[in-house]
Amino acid sequence: MIMAKKILVVVDAQNDFITGVLGNKECNVATNVIADEIRSGKYDDVIFTRDTHDENYLNTQEGRKLPVAHCIKGTNGWEVDARLKAAMKERGVDCDDMTYIDKPTFGSKELGELLAGYDNSDTEIYFCGFCTGICVISNVAIAKTFCKDAEVSVIENACACVTPESHKTAIEAMKMIQVNII
Repeated sequence: MIMAKKILVVVDAQNDFITGVLGNKECNVATNVIADEIRSGKYDDVIFTRDTHDENYLNTQEGRKLPVAHCIKGTNGWEVDARLKAAMKERGVDCDDMTYIDKPTFGSKELGELLAGYDNSDTEIYFCGFCTGICVISNVAIAKTFCKDAEVSVIENACACVTPESHKTAIEAMKMIQVNII
């Protein structure tokens, strides 16, 4: 068991979702909130997920339904936002030493397994990132599945979605599965 009291999971805070091909002003604003959360010092661990696709993305099921090439591994759009890397550096963590989970789809079994390795009876898991109604909600549901005794929370103003309306819908849906919205 890994002992940690508070874990921050930063979901897909990558350039393509913030200022790139799928970016919007809400994601850009929320990124500043995420950086403040990282700097706050209230988290024992910070885990980053990265939406990770290859050059074949448009030929995948997701690519056919969302035909916008994004987060192609190795590109600038795939990289975690520089403000968040700087916030981690302020915590004394070099970019190469950050905990990354590369995920080829919305949710990550690997994240669930990593979170399950913590002592869940005494763990609080906080989520932030993008997009609230797609990858954030998927990974929150996975955390609830793998960590039934952990407190799971979403930092509402540190998340954003395709539209403010889809963000609000996702927040309401997460309340239904007993996620704390803060």
